[in-house]
Amino acid sequence: MKKVALELGGKNPNVVFADACATDDLLAAAVDNALNAAFLHSGQVCSAGARLVVEESAHDRFVDELVRRAEQIRLGLPYSEGTETGPLISEAHRDKVHAYVEQARADGAVIRTGGAFATGDQGSGNLDDGWFYLPTVIDGADRSMACVHDEAFGPTVTVETFTTEDEAVSLANDTVYGLAGAVWSADAARARRIAGRIRAGTVWVNDFGPYLPEAEWGGYGQSGFGRELGPSGLAEYREAKHVYENLRPGVTGWFENRKGQQ
Repeated sequence: MKKVALELGGKNPNVVFADACATDDLLAAAVDNALNAAFLHSGQVCSAGARLVVEESAHDRFVDELVRRAEQIRLGLPYSEGTETGPLISEAHRDKVHAYVEQARADGAVIRTGGAFATGDQGSGNLDDGWFYLPTVIDGADRSMACVHDEAFGPTVTVETFTTEDEAVSLANDTVYGLAGAVWSADAARARRIAGRIRAGTVWVNDFGPYLPEAEWGGYGQSGFGRELGPSGLAEYREAKHVYENLRPGVTGWFENRKGQQ
């Protein structure tokens, strides 16, 4: 039998508590990382933070700023100066991403920005030369929607809200995947507590996306099994062997020695 280690897809939560937005500096850091989580490589990343789970009291401030920043992202061709993110891999994939957005709209979600093909001359090349899609923020989403639980693998981020820690964890874990996730909080104890409860192979605290060669990488559930990187990653390529040596051999006495009997 062949040994197999699989790192598969993800639908990764980015949990933001209100205290992570309490000051302008904290808000700037959380929003900046949320942009990276959702829109780096136009969302074509298995660990993309495509699910924003934000505390209700911070929703308006956080999402308004996220939308403002998303609208500033410069799309362009890969070798054009000033390009911040590029096209999707194919026309068929762009159509698939758009179908998820349109379904979200039909389900009652609010498309705060994006939700359309990006075309024309944007200053970093003619976007008609590639399969570009605008960075899209889908607000008012809930766990019943396909945009929340399916991996679209495009530049879209859904927004859900919570009011308690238990609700935040429940939303974060409401997925068949379990590759990665993040929690943002100024309360270190709470951040560690929530990170321990999120069911994912990697959880970042007050960050999103650093990958370390010494740290294991892999997922739970339908995000795969096995690990790469770190000591566990090396173990995937090894077969364990047990050698037992008795330094004082002796009679066990289990089977009675009946001398002289046939």
